[in-house]
Amino acid sequence: MPATALPPSGDAPKRPSGDVKTCDARGMAEIHRLFRAGFAEAPRLVSGVADGDRAHADVVGDHLAMLSVSLHAHHEGEDTHLWGTLEERAPTCTVHVERMKQHHAELLVHLNEMDAALPAWRASGRQADARAIQTALDGINAALAVHLPDEEANIVPVMETTLTPKEIDWFAEHGRKATPKGKTWETLGAILAAQPDEGAEWQRENLPAPVRFLWRTIGKGRYEKNRRALTRGVAGAGSSRG
Repeated sequence: MPATALPPSGDAPKRPSGDVKTCDARGMAEIHRLFRAGFAEAPRLVSGVADGDRAHADVVGDHLAMLSVSLHAHHEGEDTHLWGTLEERAPTCTVHVERMKQHHAELLVHLNEMDAALPAWRASGRQADARAIQTALDGINAALAVHLPDEEANIVPVMETTLTPKEIDWFAEHGRKATPKGKTWETLGAILAAQPDEGAEWQRENLPAPVRFLWRTIGKGRYEKNRRALTRGVAGAGSSRG
């Protein structure tokens, strides 16, 4: 991803000419696509629920809760296993790490607001109860629009010259372990749908053959059924993409 202009908090970290790539951190951008796509379509999903339709509100609310858990876990992993490592191994990146921490703190406020508002709306389906969710989503999307490109431009390149493959694998495993029970196929389908080629390459690189078979025979159908339930009443919504 092209580098974006930085705020006046520091210059982009410069790699010494002898730096070599020690790991592949493309997974950061790939999971970021899930958050971009998922939260971008969320306001439309919420507004597509008819006033008082508790069943539909529960489906959409469950989906938003899944996205929230995923983003909470993603940031928790970075907070506990990434920032300190980068500050120690790449001191020139410290100014960018501090900015990432600030972004996380801002996002946490909006995520917590959404989390707190979801139960009442899921129980009532009333649009009056959805207003707080929409406000929180506005904040989440605005914060993600600043945070994700900044992290991809100024953190990921440093990760790729300071971390080991084993350390990178930890983040992927942490995300998998955070997947809510019973949400494996919905989460996997959302990740695939967010990729440029609808996940064909991602599957080949990240899923063993038996899991790809299970996705084709079981998982994809469950994901698409969930998408139909999510997008009921949303004009122009597809069955598998947001």
